[in-house]
Amino acid sequence: MEKTLDQQKLEEHAKQLRQDIITMLAEAGSGHPGGSLSATEIVTYLYFKEMQLDPQNPSWSDRDRFVLSKGHAAPVLYAALAGRGFFPRGLLLQVRKINCPLQGHPDMKKVPGVDMSTGSLGQGLSASVGMALAGKLDQKDYRIFALLGDGEIEEGQIWEAAMAAAHYKLDNMIVFLDHNGLQIDGPVSEVMSPEPIVDKFQAFGWHVQRINGHSFTEIEAAVEVAKNITGKPAMIIADTVKGKGVSFMENQLGWHGNAPTREQSEKALAELA
Repeated sequence: MEKTLDQQKLEEHAKQLRQDIITMLAEAGSGHPGGSLSATEIVTYLYFKEMQLDPQNPSWSDRDRFVLSKGHAAPVLYAALAGRGFFPRGLLLQVRKINCPLQGHPDMKKVPGVDMSTGSLGQGLSASVGMALAGKLDQKDYRIFALLGDGEIEEGQIWEAAMAAAHYKLDNMIVFLDHNGLQIDGPVSEVMSPEPIVDKFQAFGWHVQRINGHSFTEIEAAVEVAKNITGKPAMIIADTVKGKGVSFMENQLGWHGNAPTREQSEKALAELA
């Protein structure tokens, strides 16, 4: 199938985000590449195609909101924000350094474009529910997008938030689950299996879809379906590959929270060129 112009542009943006992730983490000497790379297509689609945003006015009241509940994947969010012009791309080289606003987890008080400070796993979905409920009460048309990790949904708070979202019929929420199968302590299925994930979210009153999280075609189709669901929140379970795009990082647990060396980053960037 011939790629559309949109698909080509999105793939170019995704490649740039992956290059930025590797570059900034190599420069920082610490950080989380695996889950940033697995979420790249999702974040690319939202920031470069779907969400209504104004980089010149980050606090625009009618903007769509994005909550990176798995806050340790901050590099992919920073790369997207820089790509959209919320701050200069050169700032990415200062990630995790003293006095730089771009720390290991996103800070809404310091970083333009960050809608919620996250990092304590499980809390982002609750914050998203609050934002979505506020939108309903204020009769606003904006949507709340959130990104969860599959290890993160082992947290009990996730399910309290899921129950609340369904109870209040928050159909202005679209949540992605980055289902890459690995968390810091090992395979998610071995640490504390959340399966059957589809059945659980459906039982909690959500509309659920499952897609290839690296396919822009499937991401777009799922988002369009989710936008037309009424009376319930939408969950998109995105099957992904941890470390996607860098051969020696793919499906390797050790790259959850280890930054590449200079030599490794050069090898990774060569693959991503």
